[in-house]
Amino acid sequence: MSVIDYQAKQRILVMTKGHPFNRDDFFAVFDQFTGIDCTAVEQPASQAFFDAKLAEDYDAFVFYDMPGLDFQASSEEGGSPPRYVNPPDSFKDNFLALLERGHGCVFMHHSIAAWPAWSEYAEIVGGKFLYRPDTLRGQHCVDSGYRHEIDHEITVQMDHPVTDGVDPVFSINDELYLSHVFDDQVIPLLSSNYDYVEENFYSAQQALRGNMFSREGWQHPPGHNLIGWVKHYLNSPIVYLQCGDSKAAYENPNFQKLLLNAVQWVSSDDAKQWARDRN
Repeated sequence: MSVIDYQAKQRILVMTKGHPFNRDDFFAVFDQFTGIDCTAVEQPASQAFFDAKLAEDYDAFVFYDMPGLDFQASSEEGGSPPRYVNPPDSFKDNFLALLERGHGCVFMHHSIAAWPAWSEYAEIVGGKFLYRPDTLRGQHCVDSGYRHEIDHEITVQMDHPVTDGVDPVFSINDELYLSHVFDDQVIPLLSSNYDYVEENFYSAQQALRGNMFSREGWQHPPGHNLIGWVKHYLNSPIVYLQCGDSKAAYENPNFQKLLLNAVQWVSSDDAKQWARDRN
């Protein structure tokens, strides 16, 4: 992403920071997209681009960031980290105004855990990963689960521009989440054949306490195997892809095709009209 493509048909902003990842491996995916100029910006600087005049330079935003979690401080309840950090009111106002106007958004992987103090963010994305027990949609929930480097099969659930050209069933090695999917508001695109039950995952809260790969004292209800969806929020088209933790996933050709399709779809006039019609 070192060359500015002034001839590109689409321009996207890729937001990062808040969760570790290999930058070279990740951005190599975007480097091979033709006809798309990608600009990378980190939190908290990326928040400035939600201003209407700055946002209009980009056809879509790609979220690979995870702000709003202070892992060095204990939670507000005096227990284990993370402490929740509220997003600035100006950022929230600009974000919602952008969604009201109609702006394409692609959320990837760990971005589903961002801004836990702002409950509306989860509604925008269509789900939530919890690093500590919390209240979600009025219900008490335990912390979410994770599992690294899982070989599993993904099945395409429907024909859609995001899944166009993707193998109907394909294998991938990736990290999976036992988290929350708001299946009452999302349109399923991708499902995993992995068994989303407690014994196949580890506690996120235990990991933050220094107990990696532990589920001691942790009881999580069975989760949803849906790992990709589309939805709208206000007048904006939204895509979430749980895929995308490491090089093994980045280099998977079906993942690359999904990401490219997602960016192109949310950028399109058709997708924005679809969102307005559903709003």
